[in-house]
Amino acid sequence: MITPLRKVGIAIALLFGLLFASSSYLQVIAAEDIADDDRNVRKLYESFSAERGQILAGGIPIAESLPVDNQFSFLRTYPYAELYAPVVGYYTLTQGNAGIESALNPLLTGRADSQVIEQLRALVTGSNPQGASVMLSLDPEIQQLAWDALGDNKGSVVVMEPQTGRILAMVSKPSYDPNLLAAHSSSAVLESYLELADDLDNPLANRAIAGDLYFPGSVFKTIMMAAALESGDFTAQSEFENPRELALPLSTAVVKNSGSRLCGGDEFVTLEDAFRLSCNIPFAELSLELGEAAIGSMAEGFGFGATLEIPLTVTPSVFPRGLDQAQLMLSSFGQFDVRVTPLQIAMVSSAVANGGTLMKPSLVDQVIAPNLRVVDEFEPQIYSRPLSAATARELNRMMVDNVQRGVAGNAGVAGLSVAGKTGTAETGIGEGRTFWFSGFAPAENPTIALAIAVEGDRSEGTGNAVAAPIANTIFAGVMSR
Repeated sequence: MITPLRKVGIAIALLFGLLFASSSYLQVIAAEDIADDDRNVRKLYESFSAERGQILAGGIPIAESLPVDNQFSFLRTYPYAELYAPVVGYYTLTQGNAGIESALNPLLTGRADSQVIEQLRALVTGSNPQGASVMLSLDPEIQQLAWDALGDNKGSVVVMEPQTGRILAMVSKPSYDPNLLAAHSSSAVLESYLELADDLDNPLANRAIAGDLYFPGSVFKTIMMAAALESGDFTAQSEFENPRELALPLSTAVVKNSGSRLCGGDEFVTLEDAFRLSCNIPFAELSLELGEAAIGSMAEGFGFGATLEIPLTVTPSVFPRGLDQAQLMLSSFGQFDVRVTPLQIAMVSSAVANGGTLMKPSLVDQVIAPNLRVVDEFEPQIYSRPLSAATARELNRMMVDNVQRGVAGNAGVAGLSVAGKTGTAETGIGEGRTFWFSGFAPAENPTIALAIAVEGDRSEGTGNAVAAPIANTIFAGVMSR
């Protein structure tokens, strides 16, 4: 009889021990994570009774909490709705948060570790902590200009300041109205969210930094040129054979230039002319001589494969590894399994514009407490140095030539030296295409670098026909301010 009682007693003791351990874990170790979890509805309801910090662009509130006469005390509102939604995101009762609203939620609610002074003051006075305001780097004029220039197209525009990495515009279309998700009715919020989530155009995705990513097409040739020049084995005048088509190894498929044309009219073509005319065959030939390691290393130097926090999380761009010769040749002009975000392509042009030094991209200039104390402030940081100054100057010259005498001419602005590269990528879905332009201006002292990706189909033409005119509008508008 004693032995069974002993076993029961040991089992009960073990159960109490497990209960004590799990309670201690939940209340001490995991308490902060549970409190900050978007699914913690009680804390979310409490947060609605506190004044959430503003999100501003150029000093203009683009997200703010307005007092209301109900149990929630404040209603989150977005005065510019679709214009900033992919960046700012949303703050909902039941469907979580997104964008800056999510990435900087502790600061906006006043509960970040850096806001301990404000938390102590709230504790003494018995009030709820008031959230800090977030000053974004977005320039309202450039944001509106990029939005208007993209028009009814699906796609994205990213504009950066090359010398600092500050993001001046980030547009993603189609967009959505976050006010529909800020309602105090959970059923209304759910209905709006499900409608957006089921939309085949995926408006909730910020195409500039996430989503399904894009094939870069010929804008990847900027990275190819950078790898060739940095290798020391090639110059802009290095020549390659110039056939009308090039067979892929161990395949019946062939590589062709746009329009199945020769790259110029000679038996051989220089890299500079191949870049200016955006020919595929010379770059496919170049890829076999450079090799996967050199190309991949250059791509990684520009940020491929890295997860960036700007503070939004950026989906890593991809240059595949373990390629056979045919796959490497296709990758050389941005096809096969190469995938990018528009931000990544803007980073490539930004590094060229900044003399070979790539600055870390950022969307936030300052975080300011309610008492105007600066909680955090942006400081430019070097991300990498993928290029020598000499290579950057040579690429700068060739990108200017692309606009002045090549297939990026529609980006040109009278009286302004524009540098750029176009691209037209096949999506692999029917006649689907992604039309690209990436570049900077003024070329001699760049103040902005940008990337434009437009989703379309084969009938619309090329990057020069679709994306370059959008760049023209943005360059002209920014420089005329």
